[in-house]
Amino acid sequence: MIDTLAYSLEPDDTILSGMLSHFRLLEPVFDAMPDVVFFVKDAAARYTLVNRTLASRCGFKEKAALLGKTAEDVFPRRFGRVYTAQDKAIIDVGAQMLDQLELPLYPGRTPGWCLTCKQPLRDATGKVVGLAGISRDLKTGESSHPAYSRLAAVVQSIQENYVQPLNLKQLAALANMSVAQLERYFHKVFHLTPRQVLLKTRLDAATALLVSHDKVTDVAARCGYTDHSAFTRQFKATVGVTPTEYRMLLHGTLRG
Repeated sequence: MIDTLAYSLEPDDTILSGMLSHFRLLEPVFDAMPDVVFFVKDAAARYTLVNRTLASRCGFKEKAALLGKTAEDVFPRRFGRVYTAQDKAIIDVGAQMLDQLELPLYPGRTPGWCLTCKQPLRDATGKVVGLAGISRDLKTGESSHPAYSRLAAVVQSIQENYVQPLNLKQLAALANMSVAQLERYFHKVFHLTPRQVLLKTRLDAATALLVSHDKVTDVAARCGYTDHSAFTRQFKATVGVTPTEYRMLLHGTLRG
């Protein structure tokens, strides 16, 4: 059953509506993917098409409940504001976003790593009339790949030494590869770059430490950040909120 738009269409939305007929051909495919979030939004960053996974993760039984709403309306508010601002920036600038590593927080405060891509949609004149996006849950590496064991050793090294700066030459030597080979195989096997693995490892540690009452500056230092402000910027860019706000969300003390 195809959901219908639950709000009035502006002129740009009429153009977008024509595009939706093509996206809806793929709707059953995206609905069958429990580890993939798919969506199309209009020029006001409102959902016009979503898959079942997104609806479920936002706490809705029916996809139609999301239509006409922005991310700010359906995600925890502090996160939703960031996602909607991100959408509007993409629509305003017309630039795509590729493989953004994110740690969204769904209802119930359940986090999950994903890679998000967003693509602006344009009419015949080149004007941006909306965007389409997809977020893929991160999985374990493809252990059947011939280079997996060498790459796994590199991942282990990153995880054991994440407080230190990334040294691609040393990591490539550990895997007996060139830097170019390391980066290429890393993306193929783990769907991440070595730098993204380091970021993920550091933020995994940070989110675990933020459960405690350690000072945020101490958490930053323990996760490899000598600059507290850099840690806060990186954390907010990836997670959607500052470390302090994340801690408050975990403890249920943040409102609005």
